[in-house]
Amino acid sequence: MTDEITRQELCERYDGIYTAAITDVLHEHGYEEQTLDPDITPIETGVSATGIAFPIIGQPNRSVDADESLRTFLKMHEDISNNHLLMYDTNDDSSAHLGELEVSSLQPRGCNGAIIDGGIRDTSTILEKGFPVFHKYTSPVDCIFRWELLDWDVPAVVGGVEVTPGDIVVADDDGVVVVPEKIAEEILYDAEKMVDSEDKVRESLSEGMTPLEAYEKYGTF
Repeated sequence: MTDEITRQELCERYDGIYTAAITDVLHEHGYEEQTLDPDITPIETGVSATGIAFPIIGQPNRSVDADESLRTFLKMHEDISNNHLLMYDTNDDSSAHLGELEVSSLQPRGCNGAIIDGGIRDTSTILEKGFPVFHKYTSPVDCIFRWELLDWDVPAVVGGVEVTPGDIVVADDDGVVVVPEKIAEEILYDAEKMVDSEDKVRESLSEGMTPLEAYEKYGTF
């Protein structure tokens, strides 16, 4: 990422672009596998999130010390800053890795949300707080007693996609897409152009232009 666009501006501008357009542009640039497993879905329809990837990695461990496990979680929270979007590589399919108290800690730190290849609990409270979450399942089982956090702010594989700290992540009703940091600005510019062209196509179609005419004029459909 260059200094031409700040992290804040990148997040704000990507937040105005839907994942379908970003995915199409990534495909044009040769990045064809940047969309997470479709089983990772929003906590409710209409939820969206955009931010700077902050990956965390963990694994099931039934012998983990609960106090030590919790302290590790809280240390991780201290490293989270404004515009971060947590990306959980849990390697788990039974525990809840995010709940009400975690959200109460993350929101004041400016965290933009969480993408969890795993589970959550306290769902109704998280919804009330308006914290954007994408997840695979819900479970009342607290991970503190059976899962360990191994590392954070390091490369991880979330939902089948490699995620590196600093990547841009955009999530909406259609899914979650990861834009590698090194091409984030280039993809942004092209995605904004695509959205502008698609807006013109919609307008032309509403005015009576045929689909083929619109495609030939604007080069997209």
